[in-house]
Amino acid sequence: MDATIAANLGSVRSRIDQAARRVGRDPADVLLIAVSKTFDADCVRAARAAGQRDFGENKVQEALQKISDLADKEIRWHLIGHLQSNKAKKAVTGFHCIHSVDSLELFNKLDAAAAEQGVSPEILVQVDLAGEATKFGAPADQARRVLDAALGARAVRVTGLMLIPPWNEDQEQTRPWFAKLRALRDFWLADGVPAPALRQLSMGMSHDFEAAIEEGATLVRVGTAIFGKRTVRA
Repeated sequence: MDATIAANLGSVRSRIDQAARRVGRDPADVLLIAVSKTFDADCVRAARAAGQRDFGENKVQEALQKISDLADKEIRWHLIGHLQSNKAKKAVTGFHCIHSVDSLELFNKLDAAAAEQGVSPEILVQVDLAGEATKFGAPADQARRVLDAALGARAVRVTGLMLIPPWNEDQEQTRPWFAKLRALRDFWLADGVPAPALRQLSMGMSHDFEAAIEEGATLVRVGTAIFGKRTVRA
């Protein structure tokens, strides 16, 4: 298992490097997040031994158990799944970055919890550009209100935007959504949002991260291409 995960990581890193260079970007500007949801601590240890530092989880409770089990490892944890506001207090202490902030209510609870506990995690505003009923995320106008509120945060640090586009195995079909998020970021920068608040674009997964990088992604969330297919839990 360890050798397979290490080989897969090497392949993904090579593809990231090539995608970045195709569009004249520095590969070092793209951070790989290994999505370890549903995979156990041993899989994370194998990836960490192969040099991977950033890991993504979908569920707070599952992640907190792994964070505890792997406390001896230097790991940065990212929450990439939907976060219910009643779990804000647990989330701010465990994660380096929370990618899925999609409402003013959630932002306010995260900021209050972070201030109370003396921590300052990064947050990303999750934008829904396709209006999919089955997806979380805030429409662009609401996302801007969350972003503006986050600029005055007491504790959390807003550093960018996150997108989950409509599913399609053909990355050329998801590419336009990545371009739209980049364009929205650029529009908000021109409109006066400070650059540090929009330096990250979290977009792209195992099946489309190369297109995402070519369109400006700085964080890519890759699981299957590293750990293999997931077993769906009942």
